[in-house]
Amino acid sequence: MRRRPGPSARLKLTLSYAGFLLIAGALLLAVVWVFLLRYVPDTPKGLLGIAPNRYLLVRTFAPAAAVAMAFLLVFGLLGGWFLAGRMLAPLTRIADATRTAAGGSLSHRIRMEGRQDEFRQLADAFDTMLEQLEAHVAEQQRFAANASHELRTPLAISKSLLDVARKDPARDRDELIERLHAVNTRAIDLTEALLLLSRSDRAHVTRESVDLSLVAEEAAETLLPLAERRGITLDVTGGATRTSGSAELLLRMMTNLVQNAIVHNLPAGGTVTVHTGAHGDASVLRVENTGHPLPPELVPTLTEPFQRGTERVRTDEHAGVGLGLAIVNSIVRAHGGTLDLVPRPAGGLLVTVRIPGTP
Repeated sequence: MRRRPGPSARLKLTLSYAGFLLIAGALLLAVVWVFLLRYVPDTPKGLLGIAPNRYLLVRTFAPAAAVAMAFLLVFGLLGGWFLAGRMLAPLTRIADATRTAAGGSLSHRIRMEGRQDEFRQLADAFDTMLEQLEAHVAEQQRFAANASHELRTPLAISKSLLDVARKDPARDRDELIERLHAVNTRAIDLTEALLLLSRSDRAHVTRESVDLSLVAEEAAETLLPLAERRGITLDVTGGATRTSGSAELLLRMMTNLVQNAIVHNLPAGGTVTVHTGAHGDASVLRVENTGHPLPPELVPTLTEPFQRGTERVRTDEHAGVGLGLAIVNSIVRAHGGTLDLVPRPAGGLLVTVRIPGTP
């Protein structure tokens, strides 16, 4: 925003300091006049018949008063300029940091030393904002790079299949169509997941009363055939657990958690337990599954987009796009909740979702 040039804050403070000093000096002179000089008789003999009189006192006092006022003016300007500079120095550092950040360098920090005051609070808040902004920008850059890579893969596969079919017209077209259908389905699933992740990240959800226990039963009923094909025992427990939120997003959250628990499980004989309940003012959802042991350092990365984990990569039809837990985490945040992932000692994962409940 372009503004007309004006006096600096330092100049304004300097003039204010000097003006206050001059006013204080003038008040002091007025007090001297009111309570001292006006009671001196203006006669040739002066006070009590002894010279000097008021005329002589005024002539002697006036030049000294003028010199004192001039000194106060100069002292106020110089001292005010110095003090204003000292006072505004933190703002100068903050302004320099702001210009540096506006130039694209988000790694710069003010880190203002000294005791706590208003300027240091502002500097600390600015540093915190820069840290969050830098982390957000880095996350978005990683997301864009990963999304570009993931979207490029099915397109490249489709191109390769079409090139092969063009060079070999005698190739089985049914097989080609089936493979193209699978690749396009994966690309569509990835695009829909990206759109859902973007919508849930905006944190603007249409809220209504939702019973998590009913949502859990619906998700379990939908995924029961998948669990049966894999020999997984799916169990839903708990009572009515009401919360306020988007029924569509909460159902997607529940479906992703249960499907993730089924897919990343033992080859056969595994279990998935879904439990809903209220704990204080929060509605709590727990999804626990058996499976292979997970390295503790892997667990924090599972909620990042496209982070499937080295021990969790699958190559079958349920390989997914690496956005399941990222979408869950985004939906939970949009509902003001928390998501905790804890590896089970015997293998598998315990996922706990806490969302503000309703009476």
